[in-house]
Amino acid sequence: MIKKSLILFTWVLHVTALIGIALGYQDFFVSKSPFTLLYLALVLWICYPIRSIKKVSLFALCFIVGMTVEWLGVHTGSLFGDYFYGDNLGPKLDGIPYLIGVNWAILAFISHSISQSYIKNITAQIFSAAGLMVILDFFLEHICDYAGYWHFNGGAGWWNYICWFIVASILHAVLAHYKLKGDRNTSLHLYTAQLIFALGLWIIISI
Repeated sequence: MIKKSLILFTWVLHVTALIGIALGYQDFFVSKSPFTLLYLALVLWICYPIRSIKKVSLFALCFIVGMTVEWLGVHTGSLFGDYFYGDNLGPKLDGIPYLIGVNWAILAFISHSISQSYIKNITAQIFSAAGLMVILDFFLEHICDYAGYWHFNGGAGWWNYICWFIVASILHAVLAHYKLKGDRNTSLHLYTAQLIFALGLWIIISI
């Protein structure tokens, strides 16, 4: 019952935000993005669930890797392209929002669970899970500037997606090696809610 309620509220948050933005209250809703990401992390923690030392350690690893590659991306331009973070993702460490690291970990965990639920071959699992992360990133790139998440000088190019896929594949290889297991239903809801929000907002701002 608790799990169903948490997942239901996940959808309420995302659908309400889309409706609110469509009605012209974008400043209010996009500024609440840090709270939404923290809520997603809470749902993952409870429903995935993340209770063992192994899962906590793997989550921390994904967080650290995410923060590290984003720092390299912002400060050197060698990864992802020429970009910087806005103000709608909360507090930052040397220009990188802490919640970006959290988001890397969330996406890695849920895409890994979705992939391993439908694909048996380990190599195919790794690459398909990385592909799921890149797909979501593709849609996020089209709303990031509008939402004040991050800003590309000249837009996200093909190099951004290649680097995303490589880093994500490395993370998924580690998760596969340590046999990470999680709740598929929770993962599907968390992934789909974010995907529909990004797609829906892209449509709204394109009209």
